[in-house]
Amino acid sequence: MNRIIKLPYGKGFLDAEIPEERLAAILRPAAAQPATAPQPATAGAARAVSETPTLSTAAQPAAESSARQEELSAAEHASSDATQPNATAARSAEAQPAAAPRPAAVGAPPTVSEAAHSAAAQTELVRRALQNPIGSPRLRDLARNKENIVLIASDHTRPVPSSVILPAVLEELELAGYRGVLTVLIATGFHRPTTREELIYKFGPRLADDPRLRFVVHESGKSEDMMCAGVLPSGIPLRISRLAAEADLLLAEGFIEPHFFAGFSGGRKSVLPGIADRTTVLANHCSKFIAHPCSRTGVLEGNPIHRDMVRAAELADLAFIVNVVLDGEKRVADAFAGHFNEAHLAGCRSVSRLAGVEAVPADIVISTNGGYPLDQNIYQAVKGMTAAEAACRPGGVIIMVSACSDGHGGQSFYETFAQQPSAEAIMERFLATEQNDTVPDQWESQILCRILLKYRVIMVTDAPRDMVRAMHMEWAPDIAEALRMADRWLGGKGSVSVIPDGVSVIVKRSGC
Repeated sequence: MNRIIKLPYGKGFLDAEIPEERLAAILRPAAAQPATAPQPATAGAARAVSETPTLSTAAQPAAESSARQEELSAAEHASSDATQPNATAARSAEAQPAAAPRPAAVGAPPTVSEAAHSAAAQTELVRRALQNPIGSPRLRDLARNKENIVLIASDHTRPVPSSVILPAVLEELELAGYRGVLTVLIATGFHRPTTREELIYKFGPRLADDPRLRFVVHESGKSEDMMCAGVLPSGIPLRISRLAAEADLLLAEGFIEPHFFAGFSGGRKSVLPGIADRTTVLANHCSKFIAHPCSRTGVLEGNPIHRDMVRAAELADLAFIVNVVLDGEKRVADAFAGHFNEAHLAGCRSVSRLAGVEAVPADIVISTNGGYPLDQNIYQAVKGMTAAEAACRPGGVIIMVSACSDGHGGQSFYETFAQQPSAEAIMERFLATEQNDTVPDQWESQILCRILLKYRVIMVTDAPRDMVRAMHMEWAPDIAEALRMADRWLGGKGSVSVIPDGVSVIVKRSGC
């Protein structure tokens, strides 16, 4: 009998059909499980498939978060600008609309009918976090008598529900008597600039045109817009956006999830790399730091990248953050507000409890980047591959399911592979590169090289076949064909683990 597992793909889903006898594990974070609804029964569900704990059994704080959501159920049908239209994936014949009912499967993420709560209820979670800040006075107290407030906001590559967070922040500023225009500085880091259309999609048309707001898209390559804010522990000069440096109150919104070399997203990352100069970002992402054993998913202690990021936030005088944790439907499941480091660490502890799973080694590991917006290109897809890396046996095969509608995601990233004969040659060059000589996208290339040196990688993607192959990977038109290719390479039908969302899970491993 086969198990059908829904995998996020662009703005829709693809089905992974795996024979029960080959399925070693479905590695899913506890936060993706419904807290109160029982798991649907399926044939074979009783066998040891190494599912991760459900939210109801993982940790008491998770259950408390669910209870908070249930208290807000009266707001379930409220309308909001945050509601975004469903869209099918690029492969419309295979994908289903995001709101469509899903077939029953052990550990399937909750559908809209299973504990869904509206944008209004999500905003209430954010509002409660703002009313009970961690390690800081309330935002309304910090904002009193301020004239130039800047809010750092995530860009188009992050599923941060800014249209849910921003209204609650504006309420706090109104309580403080703030009458100025709030500058919303879009933290693009080293990404391309966010377009007007993407701002509207992210914030909603009402907020995008709100006269109380001024949107500015950070561009790390514009040195004239930067200024020096100090020196980081590693010796890197910290150059950040002048708009942020000159603010008399600097805030940040964001979300916390596992990050493949910074440990976790959110918090201090709003400053570095979010609004930093390209030279600072490059040096922080140097080969020495990327190669460090503690520069891994879910690891903060001993992580040299994290250490510099924390100091960057201090030097920038980041006064207050609002970070959220998202569920399997990309809705707010919890929120943390207050001091940039204390609130962030509290959120990281929560995510670690909910997202941590034990590795179940398999010959083949299927992973995704959680769908749109994180699976827009191959560059971003490397993140989901690192989760598979932690669960794949040496010499095994990683199948990466990612729409990649934008292609490779970076010309220099692409050329690094297309112009070199082997991953070995690329890695040798990286490790010989000094910190201040780091080149754009080197970190992503270095991590992809690390994976390619140990595993064969097949991409199920809309990116062109020739592009994928030029980057030393294989291309497959669908998951079934990818599995057949993997079996041929392995010389038989190997065991399979599935990671439905590779960027939201911490696959536990030894060492840091």
